Amino acid sequence: MTCKGTVRLMNAVFYAHHGVMQEEHRIGGRYEVDVIMRLDFQKAAETDELDATVDYGAVYEVIRELVTTNKFYLIERLAFLIGEAVMHKFTIVEAAEVTVRKVNPPVGGTCDKAEAVFEIIR
Repeated sequence: MTCKGTVRLMNAVFYAHHGVMQEEHRIGGRYEVDVIMRLDFQKAAETDELDATVDYGAVYEVIRELVTTNKFYLIERLAFLIGEAVMHKFTIVEAAEVTVRKVNPPVGGTCDKAEAVFEIIR
């Protein structure tokens, strides 16, 4: 028997400086990140041991580092780099979906959020 499962880290919120407009780089804004990771749950379910699954605290630190220490023009780039980093650092993860949302994007009108979604499969 194999126990496939999903670990989700939802709505991690950061203040960062990404965007095409120079004002976004200077002033910054709110960004929200979701990471959905698919993996084999069997050993973790049987043993109740953290090292048998993905440590979402460690995943959060990877996300925080990428979001807050860089300045990118595109949230697509940020979503891509988060997905690549998660897959590289956490080899138990078989697939990941990363969503990066920019709150109140500068689109010339009312818009709650813009988001980019990146999927990666091992």
